[in-house]
Amino acid sequence: MKGTKNLTQGPILRQLFTLAMPIMATSFIQMAYSLTDMAWVGRLGSEAIAAVGSVGILTWMSTAIALLNKVGAEVNVGQAIGAQDEQAARNFASNNITLALLISVFWGAILFIFARPIISIYELQPHIEDMAVEYLRIISTALPFVFLSTAFTGTFNAAGRSKIPFSINGIGLITNIILDPLLIFGLGWGTTGAAIATWLAEAIVCFLFVYQLKKKKILWDNFIFFTHLKKQYAVRIIKIGLPVATFNTLFAFVNMFLGRTASEQGGHLGLMALTTGGQIEAITWNTSQGFATALSAFVAQNYAARQVARVLKAYHTTLWMTFIFGTFCTFIFICYGNEIFSIFVPEKAAYETGGVFLRIDGYSQIFMMLEITIQGVFYGIGRTMPPAVISVSCNYLRIPMALLFVSWGWGLPGIWWSVTITSTMKGIICLIWFMAIKKKALSYQAD
Repeated sequence: MKGTKNLTQGPILRQLFTLAMPIMATSFIQMAYSLTDMAWVGRLGSEAIAAVGSVGILTWMSTAIALLNKVGAEVNVGQAIGAQDEQAARNFASNNITLALLISVFWGAILFIFARPIISIYELQPHIEDMAVEYLRIISTALPFVFLSTAFTGTFNAAGRSKIPFSINGIGLITNIILDPLLIFGLGWGTTGAAIATWLAEAIVCFLFVYQLKKKKILWDNFIFFTHLKKQYAVRIIKIGLPVATFNTLFAFVNMFLGRTASEQGGHLGLMALTTGGQIEAITWNTSQGFATALSAFVAQNYAARQVARVLKAYHTTLWMTFIFGTFCTFIFICYGNEIFSIFVPEKAAYETGGVFLRIDGYSQIFMMLEITIQGVFYGIGRTMPPAVISVSCNYLRIPMALLFVSWGWGLPGIWWSVTITSTMKGIICLIWFMAIKKKALSYQAD
């Protein structure tokens, strides 16, 4: 099929790396949007970065909802390509993009209209809350660009063309890097300038995706972006993507609760440590997510083509790669937590508080990467429910666990330990679950 790559033949390791490296680079670029904002906003002070961080949890929630379309494209378009059904691949892609636009407009309107009640959850000081509300309202109007770009990314990943999202997002990052200091300090717009810089960068990324598909016809000729939704495609997209979006969205709700608890225990420094520390931790998360996304696309095509041996070899290869990187991240977080945090927030009290978060969180990095890698296999074979069950149950366990540790007088470290313990549990349970169903799930397809 025009513009797509066949992953059912050829060297597995090379194909995984060819897919994974651009996806990881794209993830790092997307992460760098937030890190760039934090690095510049951090120069305004810990209060400003707490305001941006409070919105960061809502941005994370929005990204989680957008996973419905990303995973819906990666699995359905990938399996259609593996089955050599071009028309189905095109229909899944068009229906997915249409759904992304509808969902983003609805969700963006909610965040814009109810910005102040939502931000008030964190019980921040009034002037910090005002900054956060203004930042959220600007970001909420950019969500259609974000959701559409996520859907486009999933489609290109499924087609084996992961270098294109990398290149496009790279342009967006460069735009953001240039605009951030100009708008934040040059024009003196502060956190509002950071929001506008992100808005413009996201818009550029979205229009570049449209250009690749419509003008350059990189995947298919005469591709239709928006269409009347057809039940057979829309339902399948929702069925595959909804569990992933749901458990990631519920995860964001957990973080909102932890953010409020952290604010109660440590003021704006506690909230800042959780939100900024979570962005720094994304170094590990995005690496494993890159390999898992590549693994998902690889497994989807080979599973549909009944290449079970290739599925298993790719799974074992990916596990080793993520284990090595997870060990490295554990070491730097535990040993250099303060130094890493100080790059983004130079205030001593702030980076010392954040350093404690990174040191405690560091112990779970290997297990977090294990969980995300195995998720890639589950998604590729179309079984998105098991990871959702594991993630939701363990993530919500953080709430009573954090409250218990706080009641014991552990303060902020008690909240951080609830995160580390449950992340470790998720990795172990995910591995056990997959080992239990592996033979039946894969042998069924091979019959």
